[in-house]
Formats: sequence, C-alpha cells, structure tokens
Amino acid sequence: MKALKDYLHFLTTAGSLEELWPEHVARMADYGFDRLIYGNTVFRSGSSLGDPDDFVILSNHSKEYLEGFLHKGLYHLAPMTKWALENTGAASWRLNTCGEITKEQRKVLEFNRKMGVVAGYTISFPSPSSRRKGAMSLCARRGLSQEEVDAIWDEHGADILLMNNVAHLKILSLPYQPPKRALTQRQRQALEWAGDGLTVQDIATVMGLKPATVEKHLRLARDVLAVESTTQAVLKAAFYNQMYVIDG
Repeated sequence: MKALKDYLHFLTTAGSLEELWPEHVARMADYGFDRLIYGNTVFRSGSSLGDPDDFVILSNHSKEYLEGFLHKGLYHLAPMTKWALENTGAASWRLNTCGEITKEQRKVLEFNRKMGVVAGYTISFPSPSSRRKGAMSLCARRGLSQEEVDAIWDEHGADILLMNNVAHLKILSLPYQPPKRALTQRQRQALEWAGDGLTVQDIATVMGLKPATVEKHLRLARDVLAVESTTQAVLKAAFYNQMYVIDG
C-alpha cells in the first residue's frame, strides 16, 4: 500500500478519470471497501437531484446492482442518500437500522441485502452551492459486518475521509463525458468559440466551415446536452470540463 503522502500526490497529479478511478478503487479495497459509487450533481433543486443523465457517476459495482439501484431510481429512496443530502462528513451504515424505516426505504435495504450490499460508510462532500451535491458510497467486502467496518473506520477513518475528499476535488477538475452527454470534437470546438463570444460567422471563418455547418454543430451540441440555448450548452459543457480540453 502506498504511503498516504504518496497517494495524495498521485491523486493531485492524475491526468484523467481513467487513470484516477481504478487506483482509487484499489486503494479503498485495501481498507476493506471493495465496491464504490461516486456521484455528483450541480442541478439539485429542492428534493430533486436533477436529471440522472446529468449526474457524474463512477462505480465498480456490478451492472445488475447499478441497474436496480441507479437506473431504476432506488438511490433516491435510500436512507443514506437522504442522510447525504442533509449532512456533510462520513456516516456508518448503522444509521440504516436507526429510527423508523419507511416502506420505500425497506425496499431499498432488501434489494441491497440481496445484492450483498450490507455494510459500509457514506461520505457527503462539502459544497459551496445549494445546487451542488457530491457523495461517495463505500461498500465493504462480503463477509464483513458493520461492527467490523466501524472498527476499521475508528482506526483509519480520518485518512479514508481525507483521500476521498481529495479524490472528489480532483474529479471535479477532470473532463467527464456521460454516455448521453458526449460531444463530438467539432461540437466541442464550436461551443468553445461560442464561449469566447464569437458569432456564427466568426466561428465559421475560424473553423473553415460554412455558417450553416456551424449552426448544425451548435444545434447538435444543444440536443446532446439537453438544453435550449447555446449559452446553456456552454455552461453545461463547462460543468463536465469538456471545454478547452487539451487532446491527448
């Protein structure tokens, strides 16, 4: 296992999510947390986390688990999701058995038990905006009880929290293309010039294209990003760090 200092150096210098995520998964597995879900949104409003297609999601859980928990919306009913929305810091999944459990929450817990997701910790990251929320679910490997996981956290929790906080901040700075929000190179280039304040005619001159072709790239970019205006497209592309990306 890398020393904490060395691992923090790796996190802060990682050049892509493809480089960072597998190493972070392996690092957390060293502490007994072998299945992770990282999620972040900047489109939260009230009790809604926004369109799931706009979430930044990273996970090494099985496709079967992610299909039920994420794609079928069980995450929205999960007790630890509710905790993460209302708190900052780290919490033991022991909270799942504290207090009254609603019928909907019981459905989530039963699904988790069926999938071997029974012990772990949830981290809710500090946020500078009421629209933004990021969290990390750390699921312990099969066979570990919550009591054993709590003992691990008592010994290593401060370091685990530090590493995940740094990983979260690094993830926010790296380009990310959700499957349904991936721009082509031409769409991205057209948005970059639009973000610099150029008109369609100016962009056409710079890119060596016809104005109609530029309009097409901008229209397709708006469609991909599910927005109505080019200004909104620029803002959403900036959120995903897809603007002014250095290729390679």
